[in-house]
Amino acid sequence: MKKSKRITVLMLLLALVMMCGCGKKDDVSVKVGSLKGATSLGLLNLMDKSEAGEAEGNYEFNIYTGADEILPLMIKGELDIALIPANAAANLYNKSEKAVQVIDINTLGVLYVVTGDDSIASVADLKGKTIYSTGEGATPEAAIMSVLQGSGFSEDDYTIEFKSEATEVVAMLAQNPEAVGVLPQPFVTAATIQNENLKVVLDLSEEWNNIYGGDGSRMITGVTVVRKDFATEHPEAVKTFLAEHAKSVEAANSDVDTTAALAVKAEIIAKEPIAKKAIPNCNIVCITGAEMKNALQGYLASLNAFNARLTGGDVPEEDFYYAE
Repeated sequence: MKKSKRITVLMLLLALVMMCGCGKKDDVSVKVGSLKGATSLGLLNLMDKSEAGEAEGNYEFNIYTGADEILPLMIKGELDIALIPANAAANLYNKSEKAVQVIDINTLGVLYVVTGDDSIASVADLKGKTIYSTGEGATPEAAIMSVLQGSGFSEDDYTIEFKSEATEVVAMLAQNPEAVGVLPQPFVTAATIQNENLKVVLDLSEEWNNIYGGDGSRMITGVTVVRKDFATEHPEAVKTFLAEHAKSVEAANSDVDTTAALAVKAEIIAKEPIAKKAIPNCNIVCITGAEMKNALQGYLASLNAFNARLTGGDVPEEDFYYAE
């Protein structure tokens, strides 16, 4: 009887250990990379909590200046999660033998038409104009051309002059306020603060959505991707990150003052007054699941139809979309 009792007690202890092990949080160190721009704004509050030791997950954050720095690190497994442009995520998927999945949309469209020309109030008013922009062969060019051509323009109806950096477009507008520029946030806010003659006349996201968004697709700037191997090995860590990212995005939109200070600290935006004005217009989100898939599928299909090079040659397949 004593031996039987000992066995029963041992079995109960073993079951208790197994239950505790199953409920234990996955405390793996998650290496997260993001871009120095609007796509990182929704992450800043989580980064701050992590630095203070108050985050639920265990993270190593790094901010990079270009997607070309992040993509090789994802392929080599030196980053686990990355916040990158939507088309860069499709490129990464296609060039890494489908090794990544998108887990959320972190930023919707942030492109705006800025000018001091009072005659421009609609897309139709851009006919015959020269438009200054960055992003030749990339998302900004695709956004401009798809909106103009979707509005009935031919290629002879407009001219796009590309600059290498958004600051060059801002300088062009400062020299000639009647010029027409396409800028992303927060450069839009910086330009309009520096020159009171400039104003936003068109939201390219709104125009794109009106033309192409009938199936639920939307213009998207940034998404968050995870390595499939990491997601398989550490599902709880991914789940924790998603929950904390959503809270961080909520904080970015509800507590703009704190987020503005963090944006300056991270050297994403130069000054707090600019950050406070820009952040509410940066379309910071955390969209997951079916809504994420519907919005992104249509957007990437549109980019691919315009120029397959933008998506790495093809529209990603079903396994590109993460599901818990």
